[in-house]
Amino acid sequence: MNITELLQYDFFTNTILAAAFASIAAGIIGTYIVSRRMVFLSGGITHASFGGIGIAYYFGFNPVLGAAAFAVLSALGIDMFAQRRFMRHDSLIGLWWSAGMALGIVFIYLTPGYTPNLMTYLFGSILTVSGLDVWLLAGLALVVAVYFIFFHKAIMYIAFDPEYARTHNVPVHALSLFTSALVALTIVFSIKVAGIILVISLLTVPQAIVNMFTHNYKNIMLFSVVLSFVGIFAGLVVSFSVDIPSGATIIFSLLFLFLMARLIVWIMHRAGLKRSVQPVEQNLNQS
Repeated sequence: MNITELLQYDFFTNTILAAAFASIAAGIIGTYIVSRRMVFLSGGITHASFGGIGIAYYFGFNPVLGAAAFAVLSALGIDMFAQRRFMRHDSLIGLWWSAGMALGIVFIYLTPGYTPNLMTYLFGSILTVSGLDVWLLAGLALVVAVYFIFFHKAIMYIAFDPEYARTHNVPVHALSLFTSALVALTIVFSIKVAGIILVISLLTVPQAIVNMFTHNYKNIMLFSVVLSFVGIFAGLVVSFSVDIPSGATIIFSLLFLFLMARLIVWIMHRAGLKRSVQPVEQNLNQS
């Protein structure tokens, strides 16, 4: 069966659409996460969302909506408690991380009947995305794209120098909270693509690859979107060909692209065409 024949099936059409919309959201939000060095925070939100999945299973509503609500509350809670200096930022992330996972396990254990199959949420299964999942990803991608287009300068000020942003009357607190909510929603709605355990790679690896070749923030966002889709599609092809879980093959595809990019940079460096390769967060600028 070839790709043309597969496109006749609704599940595969949903898969391609989900890959495209997830790539847009992850490419843009991932660049913001990397530039603000929020990878550990994103990992905390990802795992805390498991608490929402467990609560949703127990009360019988959509687990993705439960995870989204719990992830947004976690992101806002971490941000507000950190600003009030309730405790250290990394300690807060660890607290929400462990509390969410523990809540998820307890509520799933207490759910009457058979224990639900959690592999889809832990390791991803993009082939199982529903029409509702596609609409949620489409709405999120639209909101993220419009928000970053209209508030690009303000977001850049906040990302690199919040104090300077305040001197220009930028609503730093409100925009930071809204951006944190978008980060949480992007993570949760991408869980079906790569799973709770692996989704952080979708938000960081494409940006790391693009950053080897350009320091421009806009270019990193745009090419990260393209690379995310290439990685997801390549992972799907490998998963379909050898019949192994799609979440893992998507991440392996991205890691393969990363290694190829490092090899190209090394060759360029040896040939004297490139001076050096710096860590990703050190290279980002506003140009």
